[in-house]
Amino acid sequence: MNEQQRKDQSQIKQPENPTDIKSESDNMNRLKNTSSDDIISKYFETTYEPPNLNKARKRGRDDVEVHYDFEIPEGMEKIGEGKKFMIRTYGCQMNEHDTEVMAGILTEMGYESTSDTKEADIILLNTCAIRENAENKVFGEIGHLKPLKLENPDLILGVCGCMSQEESVVNRILKKHPQIDLIFGTHNIHRLPNLVKEAMFGKEKIVEVWSKEGDIIENLPKARKGNIKAWVNIMYGCDKFCTYCIVPMTRGKERSRRPEDIIQEVRHLTAQGYKEVTLLGQNVNAYGKDLEGLSYGLGDLMDDIHKIDIPRVRFTTSHPRDFDDRLIEVLSQGGNLLDHIHLPVQSGSSEVLKKMNRKYTREDYLELVRKIREAMPNATLTTDIIVGFPNETEEQFEETMTLVEEVGFEAAYTFIYSPRDGTPAARKTDDVPEEVKKQRLYRLNDLVNKQSAESMKTYDNKIVKVLVDGESKKNPDVLAGYTERNKLVNFNGPKSAIGKIVEVEITDTKTWSLNGVMVENTVEVN
Repeated sequence: MNEQQRKDQSQIKQPENPTDIKSESDNMNRLKNTSSDDIISKYFETTYEPPNLNKARKRGRDDVEVHYDFEIPEGMEKIGEGKKFMIRTYGCQMNEHDTEVMAGILTEMGYESTSDTKEADIILLNTCAIRENAENKVFGEIGHLKPLKLENPDLILGVCGCMSQEESVVNRILKKHPQIDLIFGTHNIHRLPNLVKEAMFGKEKIVEVWSKEGDIIENLPKARKGNIKAWVNIMYGCDKFCTYCIVPMTRGKERSRRPEDIIQEVRHLTAQGYKEVTLLGQNVNAYGKDLEGLSYGLGDLMDDIHKIDIPRVRFTTSHPRDFDDRLIEVLSQGGNLLDHIHLPVQSGSSEVLKKMNRKYTREDYLELVRKIREAMPNATLTTDIIVGFPNETEEQFEETMTLVEEVGFEAAYTFIYSPRDGTPAARKTDDVPEEVKKQRLYRLNDLVNKQSAESMKTYDNKIVKVLVDGESKKNPDVLAGYTERNKLVNFNGPKSAIGKIVEVEITDTKTWSLNGVMVENTVEVN
C-alpha cells in the first residue's frame, strides 16, 4: 500500500464550511447531553470506504511504482500449516492468473490446496463482473456455502475479484450475506496475508477494496496449474471505456510491466520446461503505451520473446483499435509466434460500434483483417460478438452476420447484451424484445457453427502438431491437446506423450474438435 492509498483508506470528511465547526463549549454541552452508550456506538463503530465507480473512472497521471520486495509478513509464514484453502474462479484468463497468485501466497503461508469445501479452512470466490449470469452464479454459491459456515464458524469465506470492485455488490453482501468474512478487490491481492490475519483474529467483517489501482508488485508467488502452459501477465487495466463494459472501473487504468521483467519470467518458465506461454492483458495491444521514456509496444515485446527457446507464444485479449502494423510484421515471422489471433469485433455495424465507443468502424476492422491475411495467409481468426445491444435494428444485426461471413471466423464467443450497473449503456432505453434478441443469437450461432465445421473439415487426413495437455475429460483412455491454431484434438496415444508436442493424423472432424491417432514412432517436435 503506497502513501496515497493509505490516505485514501483513512479519509476523514472535513466540514465544507468553517462555520460548521462547533465551539469547545458547544461540544462540552453536547457531550453532557449524550449517553455513554451513544458515545461508544458513535465513535467506536467500524467504518470502511466502499468501492466507488466514479472514482475508479478517473484516470490520473499518478506514477505507478514497481516493487520487488513482497514477502509474507512476520508471524504469518506458517500460520496455515495443517490447514487447507480452496479458490473458485469465475471469468477470464486474468481471473485465472489472479487465482494462481493467491494460491501461491496461501501456499507460502503454509496452506495446502483442496477441491473439497468440507476440508477447506479458507474458501475464496474469485469473481467476474462482465455479465449478469456470472454474478448470479457467485451469489448462488455464496448461499450454498452458508451451511458450511454454520457448521464451522472458524471457516473464512471471502469474495474477491471484479465483483468486489462494485459498490452495489459489496453493499448487497454486507446486507444479506453475513456469512462472508472477507471482501477485497483486484488491486490489493498482495495484501492477502494481512487480510487473512485480520479475518482470523478480528471480530469485524474485513472489507478492503481500493477504487484507485495499486502499484505493480513483481515478485508475487504463483501456484501455476500444471507445468505445460503458463499465463504471463504483461499489463493491468483498460482505458478504452466501451459503454457496455465495467472492466475499466474494476481493473483500473492501464499499467504495463517492464519488458525486462516479462522477458525474465518467460525465460524462467522456459528453463522449467513449459512449452507454451500466453501473454495476458485486458487490452494486450495497448502494452507499453504508458511506459515513460520508452518507445516499446507489444510488437517489440513479441519480437524479443520470439528469440527465446520456448515452442509456443500466444497473447490475449486484443482490441482492434490498438492492433498495429508493427505487431503484424513481427507475427508474420512465425516460429514460436502462433498465427491464431483472437480479435473481438463485438458488432458488424459501424453505428452500433459507435454507440459501444469501440472507436473503429466496420471498414476499419475489415482493413485490419486484410492486413493480417496479407501477412499471414493461413492465420486463424476468432472473435467476440454481442447481439441485442440496446436498440439494435434488424439491419444492424444483418451487418454483423455479413461481417462474420466475410471474415470467415473459425470460432466466436457470442452473447446477448447484459447491462451492467454503472456503465453508460445500462442507462439506455431498449426497444428490442428479449425474444428477438434470442432469435438473433440462435441465427448467429448457427452461422458460426457452420463456419467452424467447414474449417475443421480442412484438417481431415492432415498431420498436425499437438501440445498434449493430458487425458480427455470424457475418456481417460484418450489424450487431448491443442494445435498451433488452437484446435482441440482428441487422439489415441501413450501417456508418455503428455506435456510434449507430437504429430497426430486427423481421422475425423467435428464442429469444435478433431479426432486422430498419434503418428507411429513420432518424437517430440517443435
